Parts: sequence; structure tokens; C-alpha cells
Amino acid sequence: MFTCISCALAGLSSAVLEVEVGQTSVTVIQGQQAILPVWYTSTSFSAPFVTWHRERPGERFQVLPRFRLGFLFRVPFHNVSLVINNTREMDSGQYMCTVNVPDDSTVNGRNIGLVNLTVLVPPSPPKCQIRGSAQVGGNVTMSCKSAFGKPVPVYHWQRTEPSTQFFFAPTQDTKKGMLTLTNLTVDMSGLYLCNASSIAGHSNCTLNLEVHPPFNTAVVAGAVVGTLIGLGLIIFFALQMFIYRKKRRKEDAVAPKTLSWVKNSCTDGLSKNGTVPIHRNNLHRTNRPPVPTAQGLTASTLNRMGAVPVMVPAQSQAGSLV
Repeated sequence: MFTCISCALAGLSSAVLEVEVGQTSVTVIQGQQAILPVWYTSTSFSAPFVTWHRERPGERFQVLPRFRLGFLFRVPFHNVSLVINNTREMDSGQYMCTVNVPDDSTVNGRNIGLVNLTVLVPPSPPKCQIRGSAQVGGNVTMSCKSAFGKPVPVYHWQRTEPSTQFFFAPTQDTKKGMLTLTNLTVDMSGLYLCNASSIAGHSNCTLNLEVHPPFNTAVVAGAVVGTLIGLGLIIFFALQMFIYRKKRRKEDAVAPKTLSWVKNSCTDGLSKNGTVPIHRNNLHRTNRPPVPTAQGLTASTLNRMGAVPVMVPAQSQAGSLV
């Protein structure tokens, strides 16, 4: 509460000082300008002594004309109204103005004026929440709450999409901001808006409700079992491949290796067609003069061509073998 006080000086004048209040209660919304209208009447031409005090439960202090607060008109002037710019909720309270004028007197406290100031605060943006099972046949409860607001706001729910729908008690609680929907259907899906309002203003929030068909527990259980079986088969085959490869590596490490010189010797002793080649040096040859063949080739030419000499038994003139 603000108090305006002027220290009266004792005087012999018969004039009577009186303070008048234009409006005993002033209400503004936070951020607006507040004017506390007070003026006085006096026959004295002396400058007045004016003071303002604000009183709230448990506190009382003097208001000085600075920053956001000041006189509506310059003093000395009979209008001593107080102006408060950019009001805040903390400015609320009872303001008391006291006026004293030299050479003027007053009786029964007629030199004091009281004005009550109330600063309202619009509701803060509310927070929307939903609880429950948004399935066909289920129940949900939507809640809407503002953190602050003066006075306390009331709440109204409505569905805006796909079609407008309003709700009433007992479906909704306007004081607690709760909306209860039971036995849900797919048609109840849509965008829901909560409006928090008071004489100071309003604010809102929205919720999107999607009602789903109930889950098929058999399908879900089958999918889970199938997934687990698939994972088990993958792990089983992976283990089998690991054991098989490990066994093969162990067998390869234990088996005897073929000596390289034996392999090469056997390979050299076989011809390309799998027969043992006959070396010309191992054959017994007779020293005979070169005999021309039917084609006119000598033995030396045949040797160069890779021919193999063969011993033929000699025959006597009678035709017998020698």
C-alpha cells in the first residue's frame, strides 16, 4: 500500500484542508499504466507537503517519484495524482497519500486519501498433457494447466479438427483443466485445443489425439516367436561353420606332407601320356652303317627327329632267326 503524507504546519488560519479521491479502486493489466487520482482543496497559496506510501501485508514503505513512478502533474499543484508506468504484479497494494499545507488546518484525517491498486496478470501459456490408452474402446484424460495468472484462469476444451466440438461437465472440469474421454472410437481422433482465460487475457495449447485399433496379441506373439527362431537358426549355422572350419584346419595340420624330391622324381619318370619313356642310351644298338629308309631318310636323321631304334632279330637266308 502506498501512502501520501504531507507534514502539516501549525497555523492560525481558519481554512480547512481536504483531500479527495477520484477512484478508490484501480485495476489494470500487467504492463499497462496506472493512475491513482488524488487532489486536495485549500485556500492557502503555500506549497503543499505531499508523500505517498504503499502498504501490503507485512510491509509498508514510502514511494519516491522516480523510475516508473511519479506525479501526474508537477508540484505545486492541487492535483497530486500518482502515475505508475509498466505496472507489475508486485505494484498491487493499498496506496495512501497525505497532504499538508502551511497555514492550513484539517480535521478528522481529511488530509489523507486511500486508493487500492490491483494489477492483473494474463494466464501463462498452459501445458497440455494426455494420459491413458488411445485405443478403440479405451479411455484418456487430457489436462491443461497454466503456471501463473491473476486471477486464476478457467479452462475450456474443444475439438477443432476435423470438426468443431465443445464439451461440458462432467466431461470437462473447467477449474482443473481436465477433459475425460471414454469408450474411444476412431471418429474421436482430431486436434484438441485448451483455452486458459481470465479477465486479464487468455492463452492456449493443443493436443493431437490419434485413436488406434486394439493390438492383435496373437499376431504380436507370432512375430516375436518367429524372430527368436530365426535368430536361433542363424546362430546355430554360424556355430556349425565355425566347428567345421576348425576341424579342417586341425586335419590339415596333422596329415603328412609329400616330399618334394619324390614328387619331382615320379613326375620326371612319367611321360605326358602316363608311360615310362625309353632312353636311347639304355638300348643295345648294333654298329651298322646308315641304311636309307623307304622315304630316303638315314638313321641319324631319324635320331634327330626323336625316333627310337629297335633291335630286329637277324634272319638267315633260309628265313630262320639268327
